[in-house]
Amino acid sequence: MSSSLQHVQLLYHEIALNKPGFNVAHVAYWICKSSHIMGKKKADKKGKGKEKTALKTEKKAERKAKKELAKKGEDDIETLIAQFHAKDQEKTKYVEEKCDPPSERSNMTLTPHPDKEELIMFGGEFLTGSKMYMYNDLFFYNIKKNEWTKVTAPNAPPPRSSHQAVALRQHGGQLWIFGGEFASPTQSQFYHYKELWVYHIKNKYWERINSPGGPSSRSGHRMVQCKKLLIVFGGFHDNTRDYKYFNDIYAFNVENYTWTKLDISGTPPAPRSGCIMAAMPDSYRVTVYGGYSKEKVKRDVDKGTTHVDMTTLMPEGKVKDDTIPAKWKWVNAKQSGARPSPRCGLSCAVAPGNRAFCFGGVFDEEEDEEQLEGKFFNELYLLDMEKNRWYLVNLRGKRESTEKKKRRRKKEDGEENEDGMEEEMEDEEEDEEDGGGDEAMEVTTEKVGNMNIEGAEDTEMPEGATNTLFDDGVFQVKIGPALGSTSGEGTGEGGQAVQVFQPHARMGALMAVKNGVLFLYGGMFERGDKQFTFKDFYSLDLNKMEEWNVLIENDESKLVWDDSGSSDEEMEACGGEDEEEESSDDDDDDIDDILEGCEVPNKNDEETMEEYFERTKDFWIEQSKKYFENEEMRVTTRTVTKFAKEMCAEYVKR
Repeated sequence: MSSSLQHVQLLYHEIALNKPGFNVAHVAYWICKSSHIMGKKKADKKGKGKEKTALKTEKKAERKAKKELAKKGEDDIETLIAQFHAKDQEKTKYVEEKCDPPSERSNMTLTPHPDKEELIMFGGEFLTGSKMYMYNDLFFYNIKKNEWTKVTAPNAPPPRSSHQAVALRQHGGQLWIFGGEFASPTQSQFYHYKELWVYHIKNKYWERINSPGGPSSRSGHRMVQCKKLLIVFGGFHDNTRDYKYFNDIYAFNVENYTWTKLDISGTPPAPRSGCIMAAMPDSYRVTVYGGYSKEKVKRDVDKGTTHVDMTTLMPEGKVKDDTIPAKWKWVNAKQSGARPSPRCGLSCAVAPGNRAFCFGGVFDEEEDEEQLEGKFFNELYLLDMEKNRWYLVNLRGKRESTEKKKRRRKKEDGEENEDGMEEEMEDEEEDEEDGGGDEAMEVTTEKVGNMNIEGAEDTEMPEGATNTLFDDGVFQVKIGPALGSTSGEGTGEGGQAVQVFQPHARMGALMAVKNGVLFLYGGMFERGDKQFTFKDFYSLDLNKMEEWNVLIENDESKLVWDDSGSSDEEMEACGGEDEEEESSDDDDDDIDDILEGCEVPNKNDEETMEEYFERTKDFWIEQSKKYFENEEMRVTTRTVTKFAKEMCAEYVKR
């Protein structure tokens, strides 16, 4: 018996002696129970104290957010989405109209029509620099006619970007949409979706699928078709105060409309978003490559990771025909060939023969501790998914016809040889050397050196080696000797280098393959602090691999970026949306508060503001950081730097 219990019993006996009629055991029981409950209440109170503190912090953040929204004249995110939904509810009829190509946008989807010679585009976003526009437009592109059609159908999903789409043939054609995000006009609010939608192409209406057990809300994920399943992997969720990256994987059965979280053995890929995910159409095998993630190192400091590893998802054990695997496994894939340098925003489209084409991407190069400069790419790669081997595609350039070559030779020689026989023989010999009428896809394999980055390996092609990788009757892939940079160059007749048009470097371009033709649409590019959204459009015949065909030209003179406004973070830094409404006295007070107690570096008379800022940049960035920390705001490095410049400019102006 414990000493505390003995003490209680003595106390009870004393009570019983002084007050006859009391049941000692009964009193002991209730007092012991009361003591236990009180002790539990104290423990519960301690735990609930933390909960109350967290709740108060959350409410404080919500009140602050509402004040900021009131300054901008913007409704909360749920109200904005509800307003879009209410407008769409008014559209009760199916409307189909010919139209111009879609306006500038990014992070939409471009999907091959399951039956027709068409491509399907849905959603997207467009940032002008001062305002974010969100879309839920549905477009059909007729490949043969080079025509765009806008379709309005009842019960459409709310606007979104960074979602995923897959088109299936069943039931007259279906376009499946999952996830994505909605951003407010000022980018101060984000909402991530977890709904699954399907557009019934034949019957021309949208349907929201209510099936429990699916993935949580997210964007930047990937979704592919594996026979009867839609496989969803990765993505991220960001509520401006915190973020999370995912590496879970779910499967949706398109026959019985049920979600399943897959039971997978082996080591999964690290959590990430924006990766390449390609499936072999006739098997349950999925390749996951690359992507991007970040993690919090300390308060307001994040560390980003550009992934370059490759992992394959496949069934564990044999799978009978027309059955869905019960168990799955992750297998680390050993890559070979001319691997792309580290990058994110790499676009991908699957072609026949278990091949995937990849284009573009960006890699953030750190100029110093405070600034990142993006290096953009416009290379085209081919991935053999069966062998996990990479090839850098080198377009050959368009061939001249025999008649054109003969006319050119005659013009150069100034005379015609007898009966033109010599030229014809020369042309025939050249055709034989080129492989006759069999058009071949040229692929160069570069040496890949050691890369001090996750998943890298050292592979190289023996110098001068040449052989045929495969020839399935559709097109050949040839491996040539290791070459230098081929950007903008091709291999013409006789092995001579020729200039071949390449689309502008970019990230996040849309890619799709339909009937042996690769299509590339739009994407984004950064120049300094400006972000431009392309709306150009190209096609590439995969049977010939000669050159990109321009469907919509990239007119850089019409690219949009408005510096008159600012994004949400920048607006918060500046104290609101309309600077003219704030008095100069208020601005002075803000700067005085920020610089209070600081020894501001002196400005030389001969210095411009830009020169002064460059010389004293470390000081201004430090003050900018402190400001955001005091305001408990999580912002990007770019925003910190921009606010530092604005503070410096205001100080110099005063």
